[in-house]
Amino acid sequence: MAEKHFAVIGAGAGGLCAAKNLLARGVDATIFEIGSRIGGLWAYENDSGRSPAYRSLHINSEAKVSSFIDFPFPEDTPLYPDTSQMERYFREYADHFDLTRRIKFHSEVVKIEPEGARYRIVLKNGQSQVFDGVVVASGHQSIPRHPPQIEGFTGEYLHSNAYRVPEPFAGKRVMVIGPGNSGVDIAADICTVTEQTILCARSPVLVMPRLMFGVPQSRILTKFEKPWLPWRVRVWLRTMLTRIFHGRMEQWGFRTPNTRTHPISHPTLISHIAWERIKVKPGIERIDGKVVHFVDGTSAEVDSIIAATGYETDLPFLPEGTSPVSGTRLDLYNRVVHPGLPNVFFIGYFDVTGGANIRMMDDQAEYIAAAASGALKLPTKAEMEKAIADDHAWQAKQFPDSPRYGLELDPRRYRKALARDYAKSGIKRSPPVPALVRPQRQVSWAAEKRDQAWQA
Repeated sequence: MAEKHFAVIGAGAGGLCAAKNLLARGVDATIFEIGSRIGGLWAYENDSGRSPAYRSLHINSEAKVSSFIDFPFPEDTPLYPDTSQMERYFREYADHFDLTRRIKFHSEVVKIEPEGARYRIVLKNGQSQVFDGVVVASGHQSIPRHPPQIEGFTGEYLHSNAYRVPEPFAGKRVMVIGPGNSGVDIAADICTVTEQTILCARSPVLVMPRLMFGVPQSRILTKFEKPWLPWRVRVWLRTMLTRIFHGRMEQWGFRTPNTRTHPISHPTLISHIAWERIKVKPGIERIDGKVVHFVDGTSAEVDSIIAATGYETDLPFLPEGTSPVSGTRLDLYNRVVHPGLPNVFFIGYFDVTGGANIRMMDDQAEYIAAAASGALKLPTKAEMEKAIADDHAWQAKQFPDSPRYGLELDPRRYRKALARDYAKSGIKRSPPVPALVRPQRQVSWAAEKRDQAWQA
């Protein structure tokens, strides 16, 4: 039988590990990257135009548990690497698994056309090629979702997608909408240069410390949050631990959630609020010119608004009428399989409720590769559609009715679903990966950062 050949759209974390796992299963892969760099959203000022990374961005989860399972970070990696360290990590991953030569840079996919049982990939430059299947890894953080509340605002407005550095906001009165990870990052980033920084938090939020008892909070949570614990108990535990370090959310202007919410953590936000560099306000009632009226009856005049209000999922290159986007959710079996397009898979279209996104992409990539190779037998279309509906119903019961939670994913439940399909097919996960021997670095992370600062 001739070797299968898959197209992978995107050279970020998802695309790279998808290609690596396809190759491990004997499926050839070509990666199409719209820009000239490896790393996706982690490539700061990526010429792909699809990265929302700002200069101060670091990963939220500890490096030790955030790497690909078979490619750990170097031993001298900081607890929470920044964008330059993440980009270099992905470049080294691509080189180590011989992926770099398979990447076609400056290759924007504009159309996927079914051609018999295969698919023709059409690029913006007019070139095309036929493949046995496709893995979509173009990301879901490039099309901003704008809040309707900004109607009537006459000052400067931008989405967090366009935010890079704090200097342009020096001396201004700025409001950041949204208490998610990007929102709290940006508020803490700009508050030392602004005249006033307001963080607008309409929804309840639990802002956990990044470190607890001198170690990353994930290590503490792991000791308490056993797999058999109901999520309500986990929410209570997180709330109590946060109260030890930060007190009650209400004393800082937030509302403590009593339902399951996406985890938020930040190392300095609460301190900035205590120092009155940041003032927390509830939802917006209306805006008149530059005056923002809040639902608690107060108001404030602001010069600029930065909306950290999430993203729309956009898949314009799919065949007409086949987009799996359903509101803010995706109609995909196990979040990766398109039930109506055989051998079209998706990776990275989730927001994990705990743990690291990269590790979850590893799991998805192994599953996709097993299905693409034929080792994993997928259910019928009708069975997949029922499973998708059941998953959406479960999501609706578990998480708040908000666009922010459309792609939320529970890692424990998800991995059990993948394991069931492996068991039904009578196969194991990916073939064993040879023990990794990393080349010795000539320059340490710390020395390289010093050199970068000197050159700047």
